Amino acid sequence: MDVETERDFVSFVESRSHVLFRTALALTGNRHQAEDLLQTVLAKALRRWKHIHGSPEAYLRSAMYRQQVSWWRRPGRGRELTTDRVPDNRSAPDRTAQLDLSMALQDALRRLAPKQRAVLVLRYFEDVPDDEIARLLGCKPATVRSQIVRALSRLRTLCPDLNSLDLQETRR
Repeated sequence: MDVETERDFVSFVESRSHVLFRTALALTGNRHQAEDLLQTVLAKALRRWKHIHGSPEAYLRSAMYRQQVSWWRRPGRGRELTTDRVPDNRSAPDRTAQLDLSMALQDALRRLAPKQRAVLVLRYFEDVPDDEIARLLGCKPATVRSQIVRALSRLRTLCPDLNSLDLQETRR
């Protein structure tokens, strides 16, 4: 790799890695796995950097989605055990109520199936249309929509405090 290409790559990573890390964290639900995901994708991108034209950030996001899907499909991969215990919620609204809800939501998101988490991240975090989500995840748009409905229903079950928020399907 020539010096100019390497300098361009390093500059991009320094300026955009925090944004890409947020996406990786939303996809994995775990800080360490998000770091591994981003590092894996960046290492692969470094080898092809001078061939990546247009929007390198979009290229890397797509590569993260694909890498995460390939990790899900890996046979024999270890899974963490989840529990039925949801963090305590405060009944009186105060300054920590939003934090409590955020923690409960994070816990609920971690307990979703990986594909359900991915469709929620792509739809609500990345604002990606159903057809594009289907293409990225290798399924049909109808499957994406059904996964979103199931994921939102599961979130409501896992995090009952979300029932007070409006999570209706208003975008489509």
